Amino acid sequence: MTRQHDRRAAETVFGVAGPDHVAALTTLEERANRVALAHVFGSELPYPYDDVLARWRLVLEDPAATTLAAWSGHDLVGFAAYDPVSLRHLAVAVERFGTGLADDLHARVVDDWRRAGTTSARLWVLEDNQRARRFYARHGWVLDGRRQDSPWPPYPVEIGHALRGGPSVEQAVTL
Repeated sequence: MTRQHDRRAAETVFGVAGPDHVAALTTLEERANRVALAHVFGSELPYPYDDVLARWRLVLEDPAATTLAAWSGHDLVGFAAYDPVSLRHLAVAVERFGTGLADDLHARVVDDWRRAGTTSARLWVLEDNQRARRFYARHGWVLDGRRQDSPWPPYPVEIGHALRGGPSVEQAVTL
């Protein structure tokens, strides 16, 4: 899908999400996952809304974590949750797929890491999430050899990625 930069980008406001945003974060994640990951999780399994909600509460309570939120009016349209060494979650609303919003969120996280002096970071991606894998590869993330099962049924495999500054990682973004 080509990027559809339009006036919505100018209407997007960024800020840090807090405990009052837990339901909006959970709902956006559910809607995005039902579309982007339908081929992984299928439609037979119920979405683990309560578990995802509980996970978001933990993320928002973690003093090391920041959850950057993108808003269009009163609607949450994207988020990136991260800490000093890992990108935990990044998603955009379905209607914002392909608009460059995910690129913008990612750039803001990397800029924050750069200001903090971070020189490497990690993330997990579902092995069968080719869209996300292409996105992260385009931004300099490389496979790091880690593998684990997802905590959500049917427990698909997640693969680790790393982003490091410096010339040793081909195409890596210099943090």
